This record gives sequence, structure tokens and C-alpha cells, in this order.
Amino acid sequence: MLEWLLLPIDATRGHDIGFAMSWHARLMVISWGMLTPVAVLVARFYKITPNQNWPHELDNQFWWRFHLYGQLGSACIAVVALVFILVSSQNTGQSLLHLWLGYTVLTLGGLQLLSGFLRGNKGGPTDVSKDGSWSGDHYDMSRRRRLFETLHKGVGYIALALIIAAIVSGLWTANAPVWMWIGLCGWWLALVLFAALLQQQGRATDTYQAIWGPDTIHPGNRMPKRGIGTVRPSHHEASDPQRAGK
Repeated sequence: MLEWLLLPIDATRGHDIGFAMSWHARLMVISWGMLTPVAVLVARFYKITPNQNWPHELDNQFWWRFHLYGQLGSACIAVVALVFILVSSQNTGQSLLHLWLGYTVLTLGGLQLLSGFLRGNKGGPTDVSKDGSWSGDHYDMSRRRRLFETLHKGVGYIALALIIAAIVSGLWTANAPVWMWIGLCGWWLALVLFAALLQQQGRATDTYQAIWGPDTIHPGNRMPKRGIGTVRPSHHEASDPQRAGK
């Protein structure tokens, strides 16, 4: 079994990629294959953490900090990985598909980081302006904010799909051993199953209610919720007789 796991996936080719390419591959797997999808998962399912007393405790920024610093860390690791391959004498003759996928993901990642500057100001009771107004792009769910959310989430999920394609094409190009394929596929499958469980539990919380609560005094709560598959916790409370009676 051990010998089989160590064999390259394609027995007709060798697996000898050298120092620079091996570290390029390792760092990209850590960055794109591990850190990025976890940061996305946390942002989707942990806007309200399990022990948080919502709606008495609002605006838990655990998800925001994890997503922000996780993606920044992922981007830094990816840049180092890119440098490894650019300075390598083995960077010629690589798979054209892998190159295109890799540079596309890098471009989308850069756009995601830049898009953060377009999200507008927050507003609301925790970000009161000098004149005492609660007005803000996020609190008011302005057109700018709605456009930002649509683009940021849409591009993010497209990038996530391309990341998998890029890593798989890289594994094939490098003729990675069997254990790498099993390990990565097992990791991704575990993430998918965990995400499906959290989705089934109704953990994909509407960002607006997670931050400001369910009261209709807040303008965003008078608008349709945003995001495919997201839920508003207040709806669950209303439909649960035991919770509603508390």
C-alpha cells in the first residue's frame, strides 16, 4: 500500500520537479487549497458563532477578521509561491492550461483585495457620523453596497472553483504521487461535507441581521435578504415555538 501511495499518478512519467517547483506547489496548496476555502467557509457560516447570545450580542467580528487576515495571508503566500516559479530554470514548457488558470486566479484574487476599498462606509449605531446620523452604505444597503456584495461574492466563488482546477492541473503537470491526490481530494470533500452540514443547520446567516439584529427599525431588514441560501435568524426563531416562547 505504501509503495502504491508513493507512486506518481501517471506511471508512464517521472516525478522529478526540483526545489523551486516543489516549493511553488507546496505553498500554492497551503494558500489556495487550504487557507482560502477555510476563510470563505468561516465568512459564510460563522457570522454568528455557536456560543454567541444573538440578538443580545451583535456584530461579532470573528468571521470578518478571519476572512480578511486569512485571505491576506493566502495572498502573501501565493506571491512567494509565484516568485519561486518565476526564478526557476524549470519554468519553461509548463502546462499552458495550468499557467492560464494560475494567472487567472491571481488576477481575481487581486481584484478581490482591491474590491474591499469599494464597499463603502459602515454606518449604523456602532458607526455614528459626526452629525449623529446612522446613515452609511452598509447600514442603508445603498446601491454601491449591493453592487459590491454581488461582485465580491460572485467573483470569490468563481475564483474558488478555478482554484481547484488550477491545483488539479498542477498536480497532473507535476505528476504528483497518489498520496497527494488522495490527501487533497479528502480535504476538499471534508470541507464540502462540513459546509453542507452547516448549510442544513441554517448557519449561512444574513450579514445584515448578524450585525444589527432583526428589528425592522434598521432599513436593511425591510429589504429582501441577500445571498443564495442565506437565512435570517429571526425567521427561525419565529418558526420555532420553543424559541419564540422564550
